[in-house]
Amino acid sequence: MGKVRVALAGVGNVASAIVQGVYFYRDAPDDSFVPGLMHVKFGPYHVSDIEFVAAFDVDERKLGKDLSEAIFSPPNCVPKFADVPKLGVEVLKGPVLDGVAPHMRDFKYGEGFKVDDSRPSVNVADVLKEVGADVLVNLVPVGSYEASRAYARAALESGTGFVNGIPEFIVSDSEWGKKFEEAGVPAAGDDFKSQLGATILHRAIVDLAVARGLKIIETYQLNIGGNTDFLNMIEEDRLTTKRISKTEAVTSLVPYEVKARIGPSDFVPFLGDRKVMYVWLKAEQFGGFPIYIDVKLSVMDSPNAAGVAIDAIRAVKIAKDRGIAGPLVGVSAYFFKHPPKQYPDPVARQMVEDFIRGG
Repeated sequence: MGKVRVALAGVGNVASAIVQGVYFYRDAPDDSFVPGLMHVKFGPYHVSDIEFVAAFDVDERKLGKDLSEAIFSPPNCVPKFADVPKLGVEVLKGPVLDGVAPHMRDFKYGEGFKVDDSRPSVNVADVLKEVGADVLVNLVPVGSYEASRAYARAALESGTGFVNGIPEFIVSDSEWGKKFEEAGVPAAGDDFKSQLGATILHRAIVDLAVARGLKIIETYQLNIGGNTDFLNMIEEDRLTTKRISKTEAVTSLVPYEVKARIGPSDFVPFLGDRKVMYVWLKAEQFGGFPIYIDVKLSVMDSPNAAGVAIDAIRAVKIAKDRGIAGPLVGVSAYFFKHPPKQYPDPVARQMVEDFIRGG
């Protein structure tokens, strides 16, 4: 079936983990088990079939560099776990718009962004057409309302499949969904679920509690980390959709109203790409007695999303091959926190397996 030609909007830590992951597992046998991937060979496409053809960023420390070098440039902090050869893909300047919060230019908070204001932005749609991109992955910072939509429009204009990895409600928005359908472009989103992160763990706990007949009274999820994602999110104004995305991913499993507070809570620089999460739940058991669940989870943040991204990329490519347009409902429900329609994870997983087989 050939290659899956991928463009990356935002060359941050998740992009680094995606690129490294492709090379880390490029020689894995088709039927081998790779942690974090549904399948090494997802439909007709092996991990090694992913080919990076374009990359966009705004930081002067990445612009003009080969993608293989830019993924290790500051402020990225995801550890190196694979050797990546020179890719022949220059990182180009994408639209800035609201993609960089004012505090991210202020280094008193930590390792923020050095935006190259002297260099003009490229026309993203033209670049996507020129390189023949199959899929564009949106990985710009949380809170980038205008920047995310600029990349979505570029995908529509160029006929490029779209994967929205951040909590901007595009694929799950009915108006945008219709735009992708009318343009004949497949899309998946919004906001990657991690392989095993706070949201998926929280969902499992809540699902178990509901299934066992507990009445959930209240629950919270707190997340801290030291990468630029957490630095970006210290501004509450950029967190509105993130909180909605994470909250709805959990509360959608409860058939009644429940008190919940879910979302990022602090930036701790020395944690680097490590993310620490606390999930707490209070419920009522038989006889009216309270039951409490208190869980701590620690993971490497960016690799935790990279395997999910690699599967989602290949799913969108399959849809493109088949002439399927618009939001991919099952794919979005399994791989993303805020899909067009929520389904329990086992149901969504089966929907993806059926999709792979052409069902």
